[in-house]
Amino acid sequence: MGALRLLGAVDEGATLDEAAALTERLPPPDRARARRLALEVLRREDRCDLLLAPMLARRPRPEIMRILRLATVEMLALAEAPHGAVNAAVALARASGQKGQAAAGMVNAVLRKVAGAAEPWARLSPQKLPAWLRGPVVAAWGEAVAAAIEAAHEAGAPLDLTPKGADCPGEALPTGSYRLPAGTQVSALPGYEAGDWWVQDAAAALAARLLDPRPGERIADLCAAPGGKTLQLAAAGAEVTALDISQPRLARVAENLSRCRLSARLVAADALDWRPDQPLDAVLLDAPCSATGTIRRHPELPRIRDGAGLTELTGLQARLLDHALTLLKPGGRLVYATCSLLPAEGEEQLAAALARHPDLTVEPPQAPGIEPGWITAQGGLRLRPDLWPERGGMDGFFIARLRKTAGRT
Repeated sequence: MGALRLLGAVDEGATLDEAAALTERLPPPDRARARRLALEVLRREDRCDLLLAPMLARRPRPEIMRILRLATVEMLALAEAPHGAVNAAVALARASGQKGQAAAGMVNAVLRKVAGAAEPWARLSPQKLPAWLRGPVVAAWGEAVAAAIEAAHEAGAPLDLTPKGADCPGEALPTGSYRLPAGTQVSALPGYEAGDWWVQDAAAALAARLLDPRPGERIADLCAAPGGKTLQLAAAGAEVTALDISQPRLARVAENLSRCRLSARLVAADALDWRPDQPLDAVLLDAPCSATGTIRRHPELPRIRDGAGLTELTGLQARLLDHALTLLKPGGRLVYATCSLLPAEGEEQLAAALARHPDLTVEPPQAPGIEPGWITAQGGLRLRPDLWPERGGMDGFFIARLRKTAGRT
């Protein structure tokens, strides 16, 4: 029932995080299972509908369709026992009201067919990106890459950790992150209470590594929440100002700093209005973006967004980038990053910035584990979910390290 509540909220335009309150009264294990099931259904919603369509005389009401999808995913994607999944689905239908009771027989009959449809299910491709996103992806990297990204989205994301020091649970990745299977209980891992590490996707962790913070440097982390990059900068010994427009989100940064026994100055403000008391050595700008690079973690995003507002977003990114450059001392450096698959928020944004600022140079990314094929012709870093397929992929990111030429303002 918890998973159905979450899926219903997504159908009405909410993110899973926004819908979390709908399951907050459930015991923690049930709450975690509800979210996991909702994620798995959202990753395969179109695939479910393609399988179910020939089995349905007509498309049922949305709440019944959600029950059918949920049971289909439980049986065919998660290998749960058909008997239990079918019975649970029928019970859910009956509990959904008079119309649900009338549909219970159909739910039972259809799902018994689904239980024997493992082969047709396996032949179906992962669900496609929406047209507004797939078009730019295909234009940039081709059909094969788009299909590989879609497969990575269906597979979901493992758990990545960034260590404060040397010790960290999980498999060591070439870039310095550590990886554990999806579903790992974070708070039960060794080192959690001691603050020896924090959760952060391996791709996201590369932004601060490219900035290469040094002890004593004065660095601003603009748009800092939830704080992974702030923690990286502070752990390197920099004097960090973590800025975010949202006070509640900044509270999360404070919690993470406290657990990890690190310190930074926290400022709740609009980054476009903020200025330090003296020029900075470096700025990390992880700009607001479409978040399309995080679909494997947030599969509801293609469902609740349609690409509207992208022009406003890219305009804001450009203004933030221009403002961030004014905060630097001559010779200072800036890392611009977006967790986006759209070139408009990455490669095109960098090209426009270089055209506006003749005093800017791109410094090729240098950090352990970076593969040559990830580096763009401009010298930026393009990361995609289909990279590292044998290791479980990574989030989509664009990252560029820029240097403000010494002697100019």
